[in-house]
Amino acid sequence: MSNKAINLSMSIKQRTIQKERSIKGKALHTGDEVTLTIKPAESDVGYLFRRMDLYGKPEIKPLSKQVTELVRNTTISDGNTKVHTIEHMLSALAGCGVDNAIIELDASEPPILDGSARPFVNLVMEAEPVELEKDRSFIELQEPVSVTSGNRSMIALPYDGFRITCTSADDRGVHVQHLSLEIDPETYIAQVAPARTFTLYEDIEELLKLGKIRGGSLDSAIVIKGDKIMSKEPLRFEDEFVRHKILDIVGDLCLLGKPLKAHIIAVRPGHSLNAELSSKILESVSKAEQAKKGALAKDHEKKAYVMPDETELDVRRILDVLPHRFPFVMIDRVVSIEGNESLTGIKNVSINEPFFTGHFPGHPVMPGVLQLEAMAQAAGILLLRRGSCEGKVAFFMSADKVKFRKPVVPGDQLEIKANLVKVRGNKLATAEVSCFVAGKVVSSASLMFAITDASEA
Repeated sequence: MSNKAINLSMSIKQRTIQKERSIKGKALHTGDEVTLTIKPAESDVGYLFRRMDLYGKPEIKPLSKQVTELVRNTTISDGNTKVHTIEHMLSALAGCGVDNAIIELDASEPPILDGSARPFVNLVMEAEPVELEKDRSFIELQEPVSVTSGNRSMIALPYDGFRITCTSADDRGVHVQHLSLEIDPETYIAQVAPARTFTLYEDIEELLKLGKIRGGSLDSAIVIKGDKIMSKEPLRFEDEFVRHKILDIVGDLCLLGKPLKAHIIAVRPGHSLNAELSSKILESVSKAEQAKKGALAKDHEKKAYVMPDETELDVRRILDVLPHRFPFVMIDRVVSIEGNESLTGIKNVSINEPFFTGHFPGHPVMPGVLQLEAMAQAAGILLLRRGSCEGKVAFFMSADKVKFRKPVVPGDQLEIKANLVKVRGNKLATAEVSCFVAGKVVSSASLMFAITDASEA
């Protein structure tokens, strides 16, 4: 097994940053000059944007339910508070393994800088990531989750780690790129964070009409014009476009509110599809949790009585059915149940039984009254086999024809055979019960029970 596989199975501590750090620049879509400051946050805070330029310094969390716009960026809103183009900052935090941070802005949009996440990664590393006390919790998939839109698609597969396999292409099928990466801080910082955002030359005019990219330039983006690449510096990777798509996926999946364990396979993804996948994952996880709660509820129902298909019970199921606990559980195992009429249970009589201390010193003998209790418990389990006895307790009311024939001593195995004789109105019942050691009867009795609701007990 690889070290990476071992690390994934171990608990991982949440992380934040140790120092406050700031960066300034122009926002891509609004063109505003903006200062962004990252600050430490406590465990379980997650990521929190704070608008310093608005009255009251309102805060907003980047969660799937807060998304309001996905045209060439991810925008979140809460009332009148909005933050645009959050994906690069979030991608840097998540890519560096930082779980909790406060991001303060004096405008509505982080600076675009060079169009990649590298300046934000540098900012995070200068702020010095540090571990917190609490463990990191993950979103883990129970089944594949997928979304499609025309020739675009994404699927999240259950996976013990975080991997992204992505194919990027423009509408003409030019500049097709493919890459698959295991996302961890080392890989992210070196292989993903430096990849810059890009756009087609033909889309620029339409984006400007929509009020977008007013702060854009060749300093902050790559422009694709036909087969030519227009940028202030050469490509940082041959496949820089698909790497930036992976960068955006890492950032947009922060909308889940927790880190994800999954293998993401994406074909021509975008912010809209990334956000849709996040919503679908949350929906899938919610359904899985509801199903689990339903299963637990059914399991709880199962505990209320002996199921019709159960012909044997181990001590755990005995404890489910009987209200008794140490030192008063007198049945170790039910070895057979025949219909609703008969049952055979086992009690292993050990020298460690607490009653042997005083019964009797130097001559240990199992008290007859406890043999009688073992008989009552065996008969009680048999009574609680029927569905009509769900949530009921069988109270031992009286004993008749009680006989003790031989002493029961440490090392004996008490075999208890119970036979149901009569049930009256699901309220009263009578059973004939005998205890055997090595095939010989050591005690017997005719027992009567009252069946009442557990809530009334």
